[in-house]
Order: sequence, then C-alpha cells, then structure tokens
Amino acid sequence: MHNVTLTLKKRLNILTLLTLSLSFSILLLIIRMQITETRYFLFLIWNIFLAFIPYAITTYLISLKTTNRFLVITSLSIWLLFLPNAPYIVTDLLHLKYSSSKVLWLDVLMIFSFAVNGLMLFYYSIKDCKIILKQYFNNTLVEFIIISILFLSSFGMYLGRFLRYNSWEILNNPSQIISDIVSIVIQPKAHYNAWLFTLCFGVALSIGYLLFKKTKTNLN
Repeated sequence: MHNVTLTLKKRLNILTLLTLSLSFSILLLIIRMQITETRYFLFLIWNIFLAFIPYAITTYLISLKTTNRFLVITSLSIWLLFLPNAPYIVTDLLHLKYSSSKVLWLDVLMIFSFAVNGLMLFYYSIKDCKIILKQYFNNTLVEFIIISILFLSSFGMYLGRFLRYNSWEILNNPSQIISDIVSIVIQPKAHYNAWLFTLCFGVALSIGYLLFKKTKTNLN
C-alpha cells in the first residue's frame, strides 16, 4: 500500500489534470441534465469509471518493487479485457443522433470531453504497460505487442458497440462471445464492417499512440 501511495504522489500532476478535466466533463453533463430535464447521457459516468480500471491496474503494477510472472500475466489479462472501455467513449458520439438542435453543440462538447479523458487514461495505461513489458522483452518485441494491443482494443470496441458485449462477459458468457469472434475471423466477407472498424480505429489509436509518445519525449 505504501508503494502505491508513493506512485500516486509521483503522478500527482497527471492525476490533478485528469481530475480537473473530468470535473469539467461532469459539469457539462449536469448542465445538460438541467437544460433538458433528462438523464439520458448519465451512462457516460459509468463509461469513464470503466476507463479508469485499466489505468488503476497498471498503476498498481508499476508501484510494485518486485513482481512475479503469474501476477503480471493475470493482472494484464484482466487489464486487456477492460482496456477497450477507455477509447470506447469515442463511439458514444453516435448518440448525437438523438440530440436536439437546441443542445447539439453542448452534447458534442460533452461527449468529446469525456472521450478525451478516456483516451488520456488509455494512453497513460499503455505507457505503463510498456514499462512493465520491458522488464521481460526487448524493445522491438514490446513495440510489436503494444501495436497489437491497440488493434485488439479496436476490436474490443467493435464487440462492445455493435455486438453489445461487456468486458466481464468473457467470464459469464464465454461460449457466445468466442463463437462470435471465431465467426468474424473465419468469415471476413460476412463481417467486413467488423474488420473495417477494427482496421480504421486500430490505425487511429496507433497514430494517437505515436503522437502521445512523441509529445511525451519532446516535453521531457
């Protein structure tokens, strides 16, 4: 617990900025709820909570002075299941089709704000994962693994948005989700939307990752 506290102190600047940014997002949501007298977009709070889980997992792993392979493999497996929830918020822009012209601008700003927070948590968590993996693999292999994770996250976003699977359904409904995944893999023509979505978002997340990495390097 002491090590976790020290890690959080080292990340105080990042956590403070994330807290301020998220507070702004929530403020926009409250304003929207007051104007429209509806709670339609309240699900964004749940989505951003899910986006925090992978960041919390890698923050915990980073804080440990010594780790064993079993703990790392188990933790990163859970991490990978929840990771797509962070960039997933970008797809919530699809809900704009239900917005009225009166608050459309507010809805765009609000969802964009939540999505930015999700992406920041996503890339900071990826950065942590990269540090952890470097303890076991060389730089070239780590970069390959990271890029693969970005495309897997994109595929996970598709499963969540269009097939409506949750991260924990791999535990309570594994046969159905595995069946759907196998179907998508072996019948690409019948599921071209899944492949196109995965490819496009995978490339977008990869570009974002390269920009994030380059920006961090220049700032340091």
